[in-house]
Amino acid sequence: MDDLWPLLLVALGGLLAGGTIALWKTSRVMSVLLAGCAALAVASGVLRLGYL
Repeated sequence: MDDLWPLLLVALGGLLAGGTIALWKTSRVMSVLLAGCAALAVASGVLRLGYL
């Protein structure tokens, strides 16, 4: 299960990034916040992989 967490975090970041694109025309403030969450999810997934 420990090997699956980084993959799930990167996938969550992808879903959040898609939501950011979909939300951009409606609410730009929420879109920016969602983009920040997406960046944090991807960064934590990559750091958890241990390549950096």
